[in-house]
Amino acid sequence: MPPSKADRPDLPNAASRFNEEKQTYTVRGAGKPDIEAGVAAIRNVLKTLPARPGVYRMHDARGDVLYVGKARALKNRVTNYTQVNRLPRRLQRMVAQTRSMTIVTTNNEAEALLLEAQLIKRYRPAYNVLLRDDKSFPFILLRADHDFPRIQKHRGARRAKGNYYGPFASAGSVNRTLNALQKLFLLRSCTDSFFSNRDRPCLLYQIKRCSAPCVGRIGEDEYGELVRDAKDFLAGKSTQVQAKLGAQMEAASEALDFELAAILRDRLRALTFIQGSQAINAEGVGDADIFALACKEGTIGIQAFFIRGGQNWGHRSFFPAHTADVPEDEVMASFLTQFYEQVPPPKTILLDRNLEEGELLGEALGERAGYKVALSVPQRGTRKRLLDQAKRNAEEALDRRMAESTTQAKLLREVADLFDLGEPPDRIELYDNSHIQGTNALGAMVVAGPEGFRKNQYRKFNIKQAATDDDFAMMREVFSRRFARALKDDPDRDAGDWPDLVLIDGGRGQLNAAREVLEDMGIEDVCLIGVAKGPHHGREGREVFHLMDGRELTLPTNSPVLFYLQRLRDEVHRFAIGAHRQKRAKAMGASPLDEVPGIGPARKKALLMHFGTARAVRNASLEDLQRAPGVSTAVARQVYDFYHAR
Repeated sequence: MPPSKADRPDLPNAASRFNEEKQTYTVRGAGKPDIEAGVAAIRNVLKTLPARPGVYRMHDARGDVLYVGKARALKNRVTNYTQVNRLPRRLQRMVAQTRSMTIVTTNNEAEALLLEAQLIKRYRPAYNVLLRDDKSFPFILLRADHDFPRIQKHRGARRAKGNYYGPFASAGSVNRTLNALQKLFLLRSCTDSFFSNRDRPCLLYQIKRCSAPCVGRIGEDEYGELVRDAKDFLAGKSTQVQAKLGAQMEAASEALDFELAAILRDRLRALTFIQGSQAINAEGVGDADIFALACKEGTIGIQAFFIRGGQNWGHRSFFPAHTADVPEDEVMASFLTQFYEQVPPPKTILLDRNLEEGELLGEALGERAGYKVALSVPQRGTRKRLLDQAKRNAEEALDRRMAESTTQAKLLREVADLFDLGEPPDRIELYDNSHIQGTNALGAMVVAGPEGFRKNQYRKFNIKQAATDDDFAMMREVFSRRFARALKDDPDRDAGDWPDLVLIDGGRGQLNAAREVLEDMGIEDVCLIGVAKGPHHGREGREVFHLMDGRELTLPTNSPVLFYLQRLRDEVHRFAIGAHRQKRAKAMGASPLDEVPGIGPARKKALLMHFGTARAVRNASLEDLQRAPGVSTAVARQVYDFYHAR
C-alpha cells in the first residue's frame, strides 16, 4: 500500500540528502494486539527489504507510529523482530501491535542515525526513549548586521547574521551573563529601530551598562574594539581581557584621568564577578558538554553541564520517558541523538560511560556540524573531576525527582479518593475562559499528570460561535470542539489523550454547561468538577468543589490536596489570561486594511503614511489611491473595489 502524504516526513538538514525508497506494507486484520498478526506484517516487509542502511517505522492498526529504529542493514535488523522468543517483553508488546511498516533507505548508517532522531522528535513514538524537555535552549547573539552590533538573547532558528554563543542551560543563566556582559563591555541591547530614533542617551547609559553609540558618545572604531573584547571573552580568553583592562586602568590613573580609570575599574569588577560566579571551575577544558546518568528503581536521570571557553554556562537535569526495561547505555545514546537534534554539538562531549555506537554517533554529529566531534570518557585531571561532579548532581537530582514523584503520587491518590475515582488520575484537564466585556474571548485548556504540567499539550480555543458575553455558551463551545476532536482522533481512548478528571474554573452553571455537551455526545464516564471561588474569591482557601451528583465539597484550609488543586486552578487561570492578553495586543495593532486581499505590511504602511488613517483610505477616490507612493494602478483598483463594490 503506498504511503499517505502524512507519512512523508518533511525533514531538513541531512534528511533532505537521503535516498528515500519508502514503501508501506500492511496486513489487514483486527486492530487488537495479536503477536501472530504483527509477525506476519513484519515478514511481508522482509520479502522486498534491502540489506542497506536506513530507518524503519512500525505502525499500529490506526497508522500511529509505535517505534522508530535505524539499522546498518535493514533486512538483518527487521528480521530480529520475527524471532519473538528472543525479544524482551517490551518489544513483544510492540510487535503484537504492529500492523504496517514504513522504510526509508539512506546512504550510510550515520545518516540513518540523524534521520532516526528527527523522526523520533516528530512522531514521539510510544516505544522509543523520549527526551521530555523539548524546549529550545537560549543563546547569546552578537549580531553582525549593523555598524554598532547589538548583543541579545536568542531562541529558535539561527537565521540572523552574527556570532552565537551557547547553549545556556536556562533563561536565568543567559540573563545573568548578559547583564554582566553589558556592564563589562557596554554593548547596546536595543533594537535597530530604537537605536535609530534616539536623540539622547537612554537609562542604560546612565547606569553604565551601555556606551550610547546611538547618540555618538562612542565612535565606530572604539565600539568595534569593545565588540572584539566581548568576542575574546566569550571565546574563553577572559585572562587576556582582564590584563588589557588592567593596563588601561593603570594608564588612565597615571594620566590623572580618574573618571576613565573609575569606569575601567567598574568593568574589571564586572569581569571578576563573572569569574567568581562560576560554580564549576572548568579552566582549560575549552568547549565541552558533560553528561552523566543515574538510575534508581527504574527511573533514569541525566545531568548535563555546558562548558564554553572554559566557562560554566549552566547545567540542567533531564528525565527521559519510556525508559523501562531499556539498557542504560541505549538510553544515553538515544538521549544524545535527540538532544543534539536541537542544539549544535561542541567538539568535545564527555560521558560517564563508553557507548557501543559512540564512534558512529560522533561521526553523525560531526557530519551535521561540519567539524570533528569526539566522545570520550575522561580518566584523570580536570575533566574527570568535572565528570564526577556531574555524576553527583545526577544522583542528587534523581533523588529529588523521586521524592517529588512520591509526594505527587500521594496527592493524586488523595484526589482520586476525594472525587471517587477508581484510580489516581493520569491525565487531568483544566478549563477556563478569558475576555474583557466580551472582547477577544477565548478558552484555555491546561493538562497535568503525575510528572507535573504537560505544557506541550496546552491548548487555546478562539471563541467563534458563542456569544462572548455568555460564559456558559463559551464553555459549551470549548467542550464541543475539544471532545469532538477526541472522538474523531481517539475513539478507542488508547492514545492517552482522554482525561481521567476535568476541572472547570467556575461554579454550578459552567459545570452543567460542560456536562450537557458531553451528554449530547454520548460521553458519560468523564468526571467533571467545578472549582468555584469562595465567599472572598478564594483568598482564604475556601474554594467550593461542585460534583456532578449535586454535592458540594470544601476542604480544610491547610489541606495539601487543596493546595494542589489551587495550583492547578491558578495555572489554567494564568494561561488563559496570558493568551487573552496576547490576542488583545495583536488586535490593538490590527487595521481595517488587513481585510483587503493582497495588501501586505509594506503597502498598508504606504497607504497609512499617505492618507493618515484607514478611514481616509476607505473614502479616497481611485485617482487619489493611484497617486499614493508604492501603490500600483492594479492595487489601487483592488483597494477601491473592496470598499466600493456593491
